[in-house]
Amino acid sequence: MSFSELGLLPELVAAVEAKGYTTPSPIQARAIPAVLEGRDVLGGAQTGTGKTAAFSLPMLQILSEAEFNGQNKRPRALVLAPTRELAAQVHQSIVDYGQHVNIRSFVIFGGVGSQPQINALRRGLDIVVATPGRLLDLCQRGEMKLSNIEMLVLDEADRMLDMGFINDIKKILQLMPAKRQNLFFSATYTKEVKKLADSMLHNAVEAEVAARNATADRVDQEAYSVAQNAKPQFLAEMIEQWEWTQVLVFSRTKHGANKLAKYLDKQGISAMAIHGNKSQSARENALSMFKSNEIRVMVATDIAARGLDIADLPHVVNYELPNIPEDYVHRIGRTGRAGKAGNAVSLVSDVEEGYLWDIEKTMKKNIPLFKIDERGEKVAMPRPATRSKKSRPAPGQQNRGGGGRAGGGRSQGGGRSQGGGRSGGGRPQGGGRSGGGRSQGGGSSSGGRTQGGLSGSSQGAAPSRSRGRNQ
Repeated sequence: MSFSELGLLPELVAAVEAKGYTTPSPIQARAIPAVLEGRDVLGGAQTGTGKTAAFSLPMLQILSEAEFNGQNKRPRALVLAPTRELAAQVHQSIVDYGQHVNIRSFVIFGGVGSQPQINALRRGLDIVVATPGRLLDLCQRGEMKLSNIEMLVLDEADRMLDMGFINDIKKILQLMPAKRQNLFFSATYTKEVKKLADSMLHNAVEAEVAARNATADRVDQEAYSVAQNAKPQFLAEMIEQWEWTQVLVFSRTKHGANKLAKYLDKQGISAMAIHGNKSQSARENALSMFKSNEIRVMVATDIAARGLDIADLPHVVNYELPNIPEDYVHRIGRTGRAGKAGNAVSLVSDVEEGYLWDIEKTMKKNIPLFKIDERGEKVAMPRPATRSKKSRPAPGQQNRGGGGRAGGGRSQGGGRSQGGGRSGGGRPQGGGRSGGGRSQGGGSSSGGRTQGGLSGSSQGAAPSRSRGRNQ
């Protein structure tokens, strides 16, 4: 099936093909015809499967059928996204796909000056892509009117609820006409997400092409048991010995992200941190340098779990496991996108074993758990039949990070990142690679690069490499 067979205008098909896409993904094939028919849509698919095009292409077509009416035209379509990064990415897709049609759009989020956004609204727009916080602020100031909205898209709805935007969303819904087309997209589904969807959608077409809360099939997942205070050096050794050139690392907190990035830099591994306390320009600069391979590692909080579209990203590392299982799905969804292979590694201290248990239960899938023994070999660890008492979260890690809003999203504060978990597996000490094993890309070794190439040691032993100790 081609995009033209879905009923899209030739101008839109040409724009899609110019981006290198010729065949619709399953979510696009199911959602686009339904949207063009004016139906509400409940879209669910594994992250990285083309949800943005599934709503932006038919939206552009519907809106292009009416001409722009000049000054002070109120927007007819609104896309709500949880973070600045996702909002910017969605808007860029709309610009790219709509280059041959007469549609005016703009992206609105916090963390930047509001005057350019106000100026764009006053000139008149067809489509607004926004984060809830800044949008509501402009509505309350009288600069944004939602009375002409014909089409509403909630993108990554689950993340918006996770970030505490439910009340903002309800206020925004009250400012719009009751009669409108609603497109609801979410990669994971909780009871809260389903409740919101049920309240918005009317006789919706379900375009769910994967099991709910599932991860991409081509993402190779594994976990390593590592003491919390041994994680910085373990990660550095892993990146160096397996010759990873582009790695997205997730940290639980903003402070932890900064600390880890500085540590890696001191080890000669170029790294930058991205989180809610960074300015928009700093975040964009870090992302640009990461995409262009000017830095090897980007350390991010969960604010970056959505909206980061990095072509062919090979590796994602959960430096600390999220305490909300659905966040794990979105984190590792940054790799293995568009049907390509990816690799996701999680470092699990003993107090995080409960999080791993919850993640597996949510995904209905076991994640292989290993440790590096004293000889530097990868050893599979037996899985307990029940959740261990010692695996409860450490003090300060029970709850999701809070903090204030940053750029329309809520910042990722809370919980310690580097806190001293109890001993849970040997510290990697360098050492040679062993033969065999699954290939991790880059370089060569006998039979491919093995995941067991890190040397292990007791907790108090000195590193075999001339590296600085864990800071």
